[in-house]
Amino acid sequence: MFTKAHLENGIPVVMESFKNVRSVAIGVWVKVGSRYEAHSENGISHFLEHMFFKGTKKYTAKDIAVEIDTVGGDLNAFTSRENTAFYVKILDEYLDRGINLLAEIFVHSTFPEDELEKEKKIIKEEIKMVEDTPDDYVHDLFTQTIWGREGLGQPVLGTRDTIASFTRDDILSHIRRYYGSRDIVIACAGNFDQDQVMTMLNARFGGLRQGSATKEGDVPEFRFSRRVVVKDLSEAHICIGVPGLSQVSEDRYALFILNTILGGSVSSRLFQEVRENRGLAYSVYSFTAMYYDTGLWGVYAGVSRKRVREVCDLIVKEMLELGSTLTDEELDKAKRHLKGNMVLALESTNSRMNNIARQEMYYGRYISPDEIIRSLDRVSLPQVQGLAERLIARDRFSATAFGPLEKDVLEPVF
Repeated sequence: MFTKAHLENGIPVVMESFKNVRSVAIGVWVKVGSRYEAHSENGISHFLEHMFFKGTKKYTAKDIAVEIDTVGGDLNAFTSRENTAFYVKILDEYLDRGINLLAEIFVHSTFPEDELEKEKKIIKEEIKMVEDTPDDYVHDLFTQTIWGREGLGQPVLGTRDTIASFTRDDILSHIRRYYGSRDIVIACAGNFDQDQVMTMLNARFGGLRQGSATKEGDVPEFRFSRRVVVKDLSEAHICIGVPGLSQVSEDRYALFILNTILGGSVSSRLFQEVRENRGLAYSVYSFTAMYYDTGLWGVYAGVSRKRVREVCDLIVKEMLELGSTLTDEELDKAKRHLKGNMVLALESTNSRMNNIARQEMYYGRYISPDEIIRSLDRVSLPQVQGLAERLIARDRFSATAFGPLEKDVLEPVF
């Protein structure tokens, strides 16, 4: 059963309770991520996320780790380009301890100076790890190609230089700007009593102040460009894409279907043609990245340096022909695939918590699985074909290639 309520200080609390599980997932979501950071402060949202776990007025960092391990729970956090989330997943019998621990780190962290310097070293190692994972790093390079070195183009982790510059005052200033109750959503999913949860949340989070800095700005410009980043790797990594849709677009369900047909499943066109039929890549898939005001629809492939142009040609060809060659059979198969994936994912309390939190942040309301299924079922073949023709054109592609390549490797393709 879904319910939405508000804490005494106005923070919305979205709750989905059900009795056939033994766990509860609770998340505190803040509407700030790397896109809202000044270039000189890139990475501070993610840095702060780490620092919340480094000690409070009551617990040391080790105490926090021991406390959550003692009850077999999971206390963690993540940062994206638009949000930062802190969550706990715990057995229902330890719900009060989970909420207390989550509130302790979120409300009472002290951000000690000695931990600040240690965490800088840890995050620099995290940056190196991403840079040494080319199939991951190429996505950061691709967003930079499209949106530049500010806003959405900035890496979530920041850079070595920005991380080195952060002070405790910078962290406290970031909290004052963005961690007000107006930009916080609390979500809870699993086996719990909703009245009991509201009482506990009011006691632990009800004192948070209101007010946050305004973050609205111009819609970022999508740059139609090509970029080759040369590095001595075993294979080349490619991202190719076109402007997509925003998170709140009415056509988002049609795009989910298009993406599934193009490269979002093992029976998709790209997977079958590039991998199964031609053996040109182990990993090839399409993806969507949706933000509150813009989006990206792209394709990734990891291929031999000798096959980059061939694979790029295949990807572009498949995308350009997509709208005119779609069939009712593919449409029906994609709908069933999406509905099945959604239902399976929602068997996890973490997934349900994430789902209702994001719905509250982007839509301000609950969208049930049945409503999503009806929305998918309503998508018609002409609607999907029209969206493909609207989004895809030869002069709307951007591309990034990363690996042991010549600088002009993409020129004959586009």
